[in-house]
Amino acid sequence: MKHPLRQHIEELIELTNEEFAFILSHFESTTKRKHQYILQEGEIASKEYWVVKGCLKSYFFDEHGKEHILQFGMENWWITDYESFVKQTTSKINIDCIEDCELLYISYENREKLTKEMHKMERFWAKKSKYGRIALQNRILSLLKNSSKERYELLLEQYPQLFQRVPKKLIASYLGVSRETLSRLNN
Repeated sequence: MKHPLRQHIEELIELTNEEFAFILSHFESTTKRKHQYILQEGEIASKEYWVVKGCLKSYFFDEHGKEHILQFGMENWWITDYESFVKQTTSKINIDCIEDCELLYISYENREKLTKEMHKMERFWAKKSKYGRIALQNRILSLLKNSSKERYELLLEQYPQLFQRVPKKLIASYLGVSRETLSRLNN
């Protein structure tokens, strides 16, 4: 059976056994408990995480203390504060575990080293970045042009498993609606 990270990478590029062993040597694994942070606002995001198992959220609090969820991260998803990671500046967001998590991570230094030494991985991350920009653009467009009901239905269609794993309060925060509005949309 192939390693799950290899399966994930090979969705975009093919690898030999030696190439994957080299790639994997740049990663480390960790487990985190539910509610445990992997990044807090003000820290530098020195790692990019790939979710083997579990669910996380990235979010910030506005000046009124209201939580705004930017992203969820489930199996086969990548998560970090990308501005902080790329620029090596302090993070503006928090990332914590909604469930117990098994994660692989690559440090900023190892990712830079790996992309210089292996052009296949440079292409892989370039493709992942393009897909991420498309997803972000679609999320912004949805927030700007769709009604709360349309945003709810789109999220349910795209990620039905999210509704089984994530508390409704967090779904409401991600959609930019109140918990009460979400309850009405759910009926």
